[in-house]
Amino acid sequence: MKLPGRDAIARQPDEHLATARVRLPRRVVDRPMRQVGKRLLMALLVLVVTALTVWLDRDGYHDNVGDGVDLLDSFYYATVTLSTTGYGDITPAGDAARLANILVITPLRVLFLIILVGTTLEVLTERTREEFRQNRWRAALRDHTVVIGFGTKGRSAIQTVCATGLGKDQVVVVDPSVKAVDAATADGYAGVIGDATRSDVLRRAEAHRARQIIIATQRDDTAVLVALTARQINRGAKIVAAVREEENAPLLRQSGADAVITSASAAGRLLGLSVLSPAAGVVMEDLIQQGTGLDMIERPVIKAEVGRKVRETDDLVVSVIRGHRVLGYDDPSIGTLQLTDRLIAIVRASSSGNRVAPDLRRMSQD
Repeated sequence: MKLPGRDAIARQPDEHLATARVRLPRRVVDRPMRQVGKRLLMALLVLVVTALTVWLDRDGYHDNVGDGVDLLDSFYYATVTLSTTGYGDITPAGDAARLANILVITPLRVLFLIILVGTTLEVLTERTREEFRQNRWRAALRDHTVVIGFGTKGRSAIQTVCATGLGKDQVVVVDPSVKAVDAATADGYAGVIGDATRSDVLRRAEAHRARQIIIATQRDDTAVLVALTARQINRGAKIVAAVREEENAPLLRQSGADAVITSASAAGRLLGLSVLSPAAGVVMEDLIQQGTGLDMIERPVIKAEVGRKVRETDDLVVSVIRGHRVLGYDDPSIGTLQLTDRLIAIVRASSSGNRVAPDLRRMSQD
């Protein structure tokens, strides 16, 4: 298959392919209109308190008209005073009125101004707060998982790795679609908007310090370019990729992917297996769904199992990882289990509390 170049993919029309932006999960806040309503009510309350303060001591105020200060005049004075307009037609003349202006009305004026300009100040400081938050997030991010693509495959992959105990704060989603990244942040994951074939986008996701990179793009050619870029900036990460066509799997492995899953072929094989044996299809589907029924996990060999045969363990072991080799359970070269071995076993989800997140690098199957 002839793959288009990096520039050709970058030139594809997509309204979402903008400058890479990082979005962190947002805290739950009130709706904008509700926030505005609350501030208006607070401002109105301050106005009423000020007017009542003036009206209660109305004899201590002087009106240039000379007809005294009534309730309307009190609200008028409160309005021009709190807004710092101050026409001077109504002034505090008595000592009590002036003291009330110092101790009560002036603090209320400051509070009124804070309420009115609070929205503006919030807008001005939002960018600074977000930048500080992102810098703190970057500094704390280590050995995390980067997921390229938040479609059906990407979501399922995240759910599977999180079912093993990985925290949501250790997952970063990269997708060119704003809607996809918004959905990811709504689920509690950090997101980066941008084209993952570009190294600067992957660096914004801290892919150079990631432990695992999952490539779940919609196109095979994009997956190849992402794998090349990811392997270039991170030589030690485990890269797992999904492709639609089986003929493109070798290209992904050559591009740096440690494991390649052919989604179309895997679905087809599961369909065929379900036709030949519906019960076997149910079992395979159960194994695929992490956290329910039967689960396939990877775990280290415990001391009590050292020196035993594979069949003598409590779990149903299907493979043994020894060094960089993956050996079948019936491989005679296994002999007895060693402390440095790792086991691929099938366990009940309810009893898999000792499961260990995979920590494999490039493995050759002998």
